[in-house]
Amino acid sequence: MTDIENELLASVPNGLFIAGKWRPSESNTTLRVHDPATGEVIREIADATPEDGMAALDAAVAAAASWADTPARRRAEILRRAFDLLQERREDFALLMTIEMGKPLAEARGEVAYGGEFLRWFSEETNRVQGRYGPNPENTGRMYVTQHPVGPCFLITPWNFPLAMATRKIAPALAAGCTVVVKPAALTPLTTLLLVEVLRQAGLPDGVVNVVTTSSSSALSEPIIADPRLRKLSFTGSTPVGQNLMRQAATGVLRTSMELGGNAPFVVFGDADLDKAVDGAIAAKFRNIGQACTAANRFIVHESVVQEFTRRVTEKVESFTIGRGTEDGVTIGPLIDAGGVRKAGELVRDAVQRGATVATGGIAVERAGTFYAPTVLTDVEPGSDIMREEIFGPVLAISSFASEDEAVARANDTEYGLVSYVYTEDFARGQRMIERLHTGMMGLNVGVVSNAAAPFGGWKMSGLGREGGAEGIHEYLQTKYTLTPSPFG
Repeated sequence: MTDIENELLASVPNGLFIAGKWRPSESNTTLRVHDPATGEVIREIADATPEDGMAALDAAVAAAASWADTPARRRAEILRRAFDLLQERREDFALLMTIEMGKPLAEARGEVAYGGEFLRWFSEETNRVQGRYGPNPENTGRMYVTQHPVGPCFLITPWNFPLAMATRKIAPALAAGCTVVVKPAALTPLTTLLLVEVLRQAGLPDGVVNVVTTSSSSALSEPIIADPRLRKLSFTGSTPVGQNLMRQAATGVLRTSMELGGNAPFVVFGDADLDKAVDGAIAAKFRNIGQACTAANRFIVHESVVQEFTRRVTEKVESFTIGRGTEDGVTIGPLIDAGGVRKAGELVRDAVQRGATVATGGIAVERAGTFYAPTVLTDVEPGSDIMREEIFGPVLAISSFASEDEAVARANDTEYGLVSYVYTEDFARGQRMIERLHTGMMGLNVGVVSNAAAPFGGWKMSGLGREGGAEGIHEYLQTKYTLTPSPFG
């Protein structure tokens, strides 16, 4: 650790943020946060108990009425000020994410830009919540349709994008007039704790945002979800965990937003611009070291170009530099933990046993930390585990196809439906693929689709609801219809 890194880590609060104050956990216990590039403990922070979780919910409930009544313009100003403060500290946030999550510093800076946009976007959407008014069809009355904050929300964020996933949930909730309890992932909680300081400095009233960090997610979450005062649950993470949370949320008929797993196809047709397709493949696969729900999982390439595509992709991958994300020139950092390395290895071994060939990589890197070599697999059989399971690692798996119908069938042959990528220079084919692929998002000749102004979310087992875009704020609003007599008698 450098002096700058140690100074930054020491500046991050290590307590729970409840009702506008930092405090230790009820049990006075702590959880350790590690640097995945070295395995070293970088910070010890409060480990919340279920009682702490309920105290956070109490604070959110107590602040709910006054925050809902706060003028939209005032809420917008706080979010915009938070955006400005985040930009002032963008290097701190980027470095902190690199230390606790492992992504290269250049990618962390990109996440600061992306995550900050949710604060700015929803500061603008705050003032655009609208209803409608008009006569009923019989002209016997007047219909008012109005939007209202859904109420206290519980937001559960993942470890892979610790800033963007927090702002993508917190910003629309605050814009809509909701108060929140945030539970960041135990693997990467420090970024959220620093974000709270930015929100506090921006003028956020006490109790509007509360943050509880814990090593026992289920023990803390269950009583919060079961409490009838909670009205909204938003979760980003794996599909099995999301399914369990939905079962819990059903008891209270909670509004839910679920951003779950992905198994994205990356389809390259024979007429594709291969330079663009290769660049898109690298972006879609290796962003965040492959640890993204939007990461391309299954590269389905037309038989006429599969060899050339493979050659070019392999050449690019072999030029990557592996190391700690703070080091100059590093393009591939560590996976988040040993479990990620183990899973990548198991998926590669299964594919090879079924006939795939390792063009490059295919091994864990023997050094401190949890690194797996960036890998390209060719001739991957459709039934391989790597074609069915979310990889969450730097492994690019290629198979070939002969016809458009075959490509569509194989792209849709998954329980997931988050995002798809298609490369073709044929305009009509591109339009057909928009219609035929069963995903909530699609990149047509682009390898990165995420944008604060766009609705992020999937079909099928990839989740419910949308985050970002004009749609994002409506996840935190509920609709009321009122009928009044006609003013004309």
